[in-house]
Amino acid sequence: MHGVSSNFTTYELMYCAFMLDVHVGGARPFGLNYWPMPEDDPGVEIPRESIRLVSPDGALVRGVLWTPPNGKKWKTAVILSHPRGDFSVHYAAPLLAAAGYAVLGFGTRYMNNDTDCLHEACTIDVETVYNEMKRRGAEAVVLLGNSGGGSLMALAHAERGIGDGWVGMAAHPGEGVFMLQVIDPSVADESDPFSTVPELDMYNPDNGWRPWPEPCVYDKEWLKRYRAAQVERVARIDAIAKASIAESIDAGSRLRGVDNQTQTVQWRELRRRAVFTKYMVIYRTLADPAYLDLSIDPDERPMGSLFAFPDPFDANYGRGGLGRSMTARGWLSTWSGLSSHAKLADTMPKVKVPTLLIHPTADTEIRIWQAKEIVDNSGAADKTYVEMKGAPHYLEGHRQEALAHVVEWLGRRFP
Repeated sequence: MHGVSSNFTTYELMYCAFMLDVHVGGARPFGLNYWPMPEDDPGVEIPRESIRLVSPDGALVRGVLWTPPNGKKWKTAVILSHPRGDFSVHYAAPLLAAAGYAVLGFGTRYMNNDTDCLHEACTIDVETVYNEMKRRGAEAVVLLGNSGGGSLMALAHAERGIGDGWVGMAAHPGEGVFMLQVIDPSVADESDPFSTVPELDMYNPDNGWRPWPEPCVYDKEWLKRYRAAQVERVARIDAIAKASIAESIDAGSRLRGVDNQTQTVQWRELRRRAVFTKYMVIYRTLADPAYLDLSIDPDERPMGSLFAFPDPFDANYGRGGLGRSMTARGWLSTWSGLSSHAKLADTMPKVKVPTLLIHPTADTEIRIWQAKEIVDNSGAADKTYVEMKGAPHYLEGHRQEALAHVVEWLGRRFP
């Protein structure tokens, strides 16, 4: 079954959604908006193979290999992933496979849980998948990153020299850079989720906030102070994380001079401090004024955030947001815009291979100027920027058109 009649009743539609293959358009789990929808079905049977790989450092990497229909031979492979998302079932996979490419979507070792996510370890997983596709005969392997996958794939290319092309779809400047954009700078005490500096609170009526769904208007000078305070809060969290790591390293250094037989208690004390891993709860991480004031970096986005349902206020204080529970090292590697190495401003100049970025102009999370900056920073002589007018972050309703751009781009460079 590859389509659903527009004449079906609601009950029949629900039944069809249940019966459809989840890999190509069946009912998708809540929150996994990058999974295929019924209208994304390419209309042909796409062979699939479950892949299980073990990285050189012993991590499990799992995914799904999609290959062209009817046993058609392929020469170019596309690999795609995300630091924590399960991209084995991504809307791009069946559409690219239908166009003649081998596509391996996979999850890193941190799939569905980035509490201790080290981007440097994720790049090992990417290289593991890259090597598998080369082993299977790929003449070229193209790295595709959607959302946070864009910065991961650029880091993998920059650090490991892998990939013959880089494709970004709604790629943002990096998870840490994104956190600098959305973290609430009005938190006065990291241990108290309700502590607030009123002058820095975007949800304070005195600063321009109005209850949802009324639009808000924030003063430009206030916004400058707000953005600076966001950087300051990230720096404070960085300091907490770095201090914890430094204390553990120091304890480990002192441990080497202690005998565990004759100084057992002292050895135990130093050892537990040496192996200690600090877990941090980062409250209120969904507070970008641009969510509620559409005059800030205007584009075609609606009010609100991809991560809120529907009011960012609720998610800022409730279960929403990103990076809410992190180890010290995971925070520094992934969500700190000051310490993470997965920043496209740093990695894209090292990306010398052909570069394509597809940007949806109704994306609530990524601004047009950021998308253009990513392409401008690419070190490639061959770089292409495509805007999808009116498309949201996961390109619902625009995916076939977006992937047609990707297929045309690939065809000219990787036949």
